[in-house]
Amino acid sequence: MSDPNLLSTPLFSVQQIKAAEVNAVKSGCVSLYELVERAGHAAFELLSERQANTSKVLVLAGHGNNAADAYITASLLLKSGFDVELQASLASHPSDELTQAINCFQVSGGETKPFDVTKIAIATIIVDGLLGTGIKGELSSELTKVINTVNGSNAWILSLDVPSGINPNTGSYQQTAIEANMTLVFGGLKKGLLTGKARHCCGEIKLANIGLNEFLPESSTAQINSFTLENTFLPRRRDAHKGNNGKVSIIGGDYGMAGAVRLAAEGCLRSGAGLVTVISRPEHQFIVSATRPELMFWGCELVDMEVYLKLGWASVLVIGPGLGNDDWGYNLLKAVDLTDKPCVIDADGLTQLSGMPMADKDWVLTPHPGEAAKLLGLSIAEVEKDRFAAAKRLHQKYKGVIVLKGAGTIIFDGNQYYVAPVGNPGLASGGCGDVLAGVIGGLIAQGYKSIEAACLGVVIHGSAADLAAQEGERGMLASDLMPYIRQLVN
Repeated sequence: MSDPNLLSTPLFSVQQIKAAEVNAVKSGCVSLYELVERAGHAAFELLSERQANTSKVLVLAGHGNNAADAYITASLLLKSGFDVELQASLASHPSDELTQAINCFQVSGGETKPFDVTKIAIATIIVDGLLGTGIKGELSSELTKVINTVNGSNAWILSLDVPSGINPNTGSYQQTAIEANMTLVFGGLKKGLLTGKARHCCGEIKLANIGLNEFLPESSTAQINSFTLENTFLPRRRDAHKGNNGKVSIIGGDYGMAGAVRLAAEGCLRSGAGLVTVISRPEHQFIVSATRPELMFWGCELVDMEVYLKLGWASVLVIGPGLGNDDWGYNLLKAVDLTDKPCVIDADGLTQLSGMPMADKDWVLTPHPGEAAKLLGLSIAEVEKDRFAAAKRLHQKYKGVIVLKGAGTIIFDGNQYYVAPVGNPGLASGGCGDVLAGVIGGLIAQGYKSIEAACLGVVIHGSAADLAAQEGERGMLASDLMPYIRQLVN
């Protein structure tokens, strides 16, 4: 079985990339201004290729080195015959690189103009070089107005390195941020650009190599995506039988919530688990068995010895979908805690867990931001402000593997972060998280380590949603993922 580490792309913090720039300069290979020139050339080449049929470009610049990238881009566009207007807020103490870039622009025949929201509103192509990676504190009222005007325009927008306003370490923003069609990242992929609000603001992400690769450090954060699945699921042996592929008990489905446990159980089967039993309220047997007869069922009113036997039968437990917040669900979670089985806890199981002082190294927790907030005693806004920090705090408190769901799901095992920019807003409907819990449980049952199963499960689930969304995101159902899950694990 493949380790997701072998099929991932490293992600970096702003501090790591700045350190790489410093080390590159110290090596004598390049100057800071040459790095700016390389970034500007990369942006120019992209614009020349993507927008060859449009000659008019509006460039917006701030007063940092991101602005220097914008000035170089504008200079090259001018030299090649584009009709360029550059609007900027002038720096009182510009860096040497920005001063050189401004001079280059002026020598090319360019003139810096103040921001004009009337012209911004009717622009057709906008290059965003307003803020870059060094954003601190609140935006000025002028910048807020400029950014909101850009977002309200019909322009095609290219952000240089990072959409202005986005924190590239966390993917969040304070007030507002540019909503780009494309973001051209320089030197190394910034970890925050693949999660949180950045998933909406970055648009398509392109990486430009400006000569920093050999100076970038080892990273504890990596991107995983559909390529992670390549060569991971090998053909099964011709003499395989169902016992080789694991046994899973899916526990949940209090009154009125049979659908949740039913969806989790089918997700588990579709991921390749050999045998799956649902433990739920007796009244739900018909709903589960009639719609998916391949599932076994055990009706549970009280946590008795029969329930413990069913828990002991399984090689993996998944608890939480539709579990409810009453004593029935609480007692089942306590019973699961008494076993030595690897476990996936989702949904109501997480709500129950938030009131129980438990930590286990052999479980996978799959909270969405609301559940993460309950587990940590925070607000949802605090969780979303820094999703990496929230995942780390969850691990410190509960151990195991944390799967912090959302736009750009984060998986963390205490050592390595994985970010999965897969999936789409069609997943924002009831039951989709239950399916993910089942898929992860099914992969653990087939012999994958918890961190491998979590990474692969998130990628399978999100990629299945992307395939299902070819027919539209609105109205997509959790059950629409099933045929694509089967396709992806094969």
